[in-house]
Amino acid sequence: MDSFNLTAWVLHHRQFTFFLLVLLLGGGILAYFCLGQQEDHDFTFRDMVVVTYYPGATAKEVELQVTDRIEEKLQELPHLNFLRSYSRPGESVVFVTLKEEVPRKDVPYLWYMARKKNQRCAPQFAARDCWAVL
Repeated sequence: MDSFNLTAWVLHHRQFTFFLLVLLLGGGILAYFCLGQQEDHDFTFRDMVVVTYYPGATAKEVELQVTDRIEEKLQELPHLNFLRSYSRPGESVVFVTLKEEVPRKDVPYLWYMARKKNQRCAPQFAARDCWAVL
């Protein structure tokens, strides 16, 4: 029993094979140029990290004088899911997470509010040679 020989079929039907090759190549080129071309994708980041440096302070001083104050201000933020933080000598890190049901268009304004609340803490830190990175 003879089995199907693809090579023999292609060589026998050269024009049809060439047509299929051109059609696939043209479709691939067309698909490539129709791809979306965004520089920044539509990702919505619902997490923010507030890093504050306080050189020369112990972990306990950083927690009491920096981390707790930042957390108190950020807890006033609407649609806040939770805060996580840790303090170590000379550095405070606070993770801010928004609720998932917050509309995408409202997230930039909430991050703006978070930065403003953090800036309200800044005068207290400025006298202590302390600065924050959002």
